[in-house]
Amino acid sequence: MRVAIVGAGLTGSLLACFLARRGLPVTLYERRPDPRAGQAERGRSINLAISERGLDALRRIGLVDQVMADALPMKGRMIHPVSGPLDFQAYSASGDRAINSISRGALNNALLSAAADAPGVTVEFEHRLVELDSQAGRMVFATPAGKVSAAADVVLGADGAGSAVREQLLAEGIVAEDVDFLDYGYKELSIPAVSGDFALDAGALHIWPRGTSMMIALPNPDRSFTCTLFWPAGSFDALTDPSGIEAHFRENYPDLLPLAPDLVDDYLHNPVGVLGTVHTLPWQAHGRTALLGDAAHAIVPFYGQGANCAFEDVVELDRCLDDTGGSWARALPLFEARRRENTEAIADMALDNFVEMRDKVSSPVFRLTKRVEHALERLLPGTYVSRYELVSFSTTPYAEVQQRVRRQHQVLGLGAVAAAGVLMGLLRRRGRR
Repeated sequence: MRVAIVGAGLTGSLLACFLARRGLPVTLYERRPDPRAGQAERGRSINLAISERGLDALRRIGLVDQVMADALPMKGRMIHPVSGPLDFQAYSASGDRAINSISRGALNNALLSAAADAPGVTVEFEHRLVELDSQAGRMVFATPAGKVSAAADVVLGADGAGSAVREQLLAEGIVAEDVDFLDYGYKELSIPAVSGDFALDAGALHIWPRGTSMMIALPNPDRSFTCTLFWPAGSFDALTDPSGIEAHFRENYPDLLPLAPDLVDDYLHNPVGVLGTVHTLPWQAHGRTALLGDAAHAIVPFYGQGANCAFEDVVELDRCLDDTGGSWARALPLFEARRRENTEAIADMALDNFVEMRDKVSSPVFRLTKRVEHALERLLPGTYVSRYELVSFSTTPYAEVQQRVRRQHQVLGLGAVAAAGVLMGLLRRRGRR
């Protein structure tokens, strides 16, 4: 049973590790040169947040300690208003649970090396998929030496939001896709280390909420920060003059400007990225070709769950192979049936979290709500758990998280109504006296 995985990024490399444990011969195809010998593309996110779902997958292949050695735990959000003091908002009721900022390149390299070293795994770089017969498992790749043909019993597309495998399945008329673009773009900036140390608190994810726009910053192992601006479409094109750029940041992000000496250069030269949610139906064809991770269901990055969700895909596919006795023809449809509602749930929650980060985190009402929520978690441990903790610090299926949070809010709403009724009754009695 020969397996081809298209895409040697995070998902594809992890998937190769899982399949190698099953003793399956795997060929991993990657359009880029070996990333372990190169550098990240300019403007490409160099860090990401790994939480419990991703850590669970890494534990299963024995890589969690290696990866976490350079991770930077972030225990909450640090809110930067235009003026006034910073405001730290813990992620958990206990205050000690954290999501982890990890170098995307280091994580990819660790997974890719683990895959390449696994028995039965072959890695082919500079192989760009240009043709696919999904029923026969035949593929054609463009390489520096010309086109080459290959074949496999199972073809798995783990090649990201711009998936070539998905493109081929679309061309065959097997799948349909719907891409919901967010009316926002993003651009990355950097805050270098100061005297060899972090310029900001490295134990937090930093947010500059500005209503219609926002910026975030995550710490890197080299003690720099990567900042990401999320602005409405067209905003970047409207600001192109160096003096205007500096004036804009001085007015809207005054504490950032002295920390980012390359801000204007980063702004002018780093590309503007697009954001969107990819919906694909179905994810598999003929019981032998399938899509995983962003190739099947890319989401916006505002819950820090993109890689975590993709890693969970790999764990679930492995579970489906166990449950079907290794039958790919049964495992692939089962995988889609089990995962679809969960990936749709996290796609919705990621959009919700964007609104929260952009508009709500600086609100006194929001801060009060979070304090009440954490108080309830301490008073009712295991009974009341916030959405953020369920998403980031558990492996509770995303769809179950949505349902549970809905029930919790309904109970709280009924409780608030009952409390209001009691209060009104007491006030009426006092009024009669």
